[in-house]
Amino acid sequence: MSLLQVLDDYQNEALQVISQCGELSEIEEARIRFLGKKKGRLKEIQTQLSTAKPEERPLLGKRFNEAKNAVEASLNARKDELAKPAKQIAGLDVTLPGTAFPLGKRHPISKTISEFKEIAGRLGFDVADGPEVEDDYHNFVALNIPDDHPARDPLDNFYLSVAQEGAGGPWLLRSQTSTVQIRVMEQVPPPVRIVSTGRVYRPDTIDATHSCMFHQMEGLYIDKHVTMSNLKTTLKMIATQYLGDDIAIRFRPSFFPFTEPSVEVDIQWGENWMEVGGAGMVDPNVLKAVGYDPEEVSGFAFGLGIERLCMKRYGVKDIRLLYENDLRFLSQF
Repeated sequence: MSLLQVLDDYQNEALQVISQCGELSEIEEARIRFLGKKKGRLKEIQTQLSTAKPEERPLLGKRFNEAKNAVEASLNARKDELAKPAKQIAGLDVTLPGTAFPLGKRHPISKTISEFKEIAGRLGFDVADGPEVEDDYHNFVALNIPDDHPARDPLDNFYLSVAQEGAGGPWLLRSQTSTVQIRVMEQVPPPVRIVSTGRVYRPDTIDATHSCMFHQMEGLYIDKHVTMSNLKTTLKMIATQYLGDDIAIRFRPSFFPFTEPSVEVDIQWGENWMEVGGAGMVDPNVLKAVGYDPEEVSGFAFGLGIERLCMKRYGVKDIRLLYENDLRFLSQF
């Protein structure tokens, strides 16, 4: 190894050791080790320089002084830094441990929505979004809901009195996420396989299982030869993926204007059953409203209540607990 390399290694090692010193006593140990006049590393290197060739000595001497000065400067700087008293602020003892701020957690509803999207993604569904303020056409007309249907009653919806009627009729806070399927089908030709999650609004009486604002997950699958069997299989897979293989699920015949045939979806709730959504085969009139040919394609749609499935997953008995923002309750999740 050349003497220039020896000097480089000496300087690098010394600067590294000095930077790690945390006490003045360690600084003194480093000084003796690297700059000591009797047994220091620099003394050893100085002895080796005497064996160098005459033509090499000017360059080596210069490098020797540079290394020595760098180590001395580093020692003095680190010594001054350690000798400084701890900075004092009036009324504050900086030596005391700091105040720990607990990290927040995701709300159980947000966690449920994320899990549903992930499950739907594994089943081949894309995620779509739509507005919460809707026009009459997308919320009712395109979904085959006639003017005299109870679902359009002003007492069963949050119509916006400040909104002006336009081509789409009066405006309201959407009562279902089914509006998203209409907006997607208007823009995308078959096949379509989407889910949409979000808030919906209905002036229900608030109790343990009802709220005037809640969340739904809408699902839609349009393609050739889609059957009721596909719908039941999909819902069963979603339920078992989220709630476990032992979850009991049943389908009850029902009626919705936008699906035919239609079913209510229930899950086991203690010794009883709890409705968690509605589903069915998309009504041909809905397909025609968006320009699809019901002779060529068919499909299914479903809407699931996210809060109720969340309550089942976490053993929550009252939906109001999810909205009271009580950290004693929410911190459990």
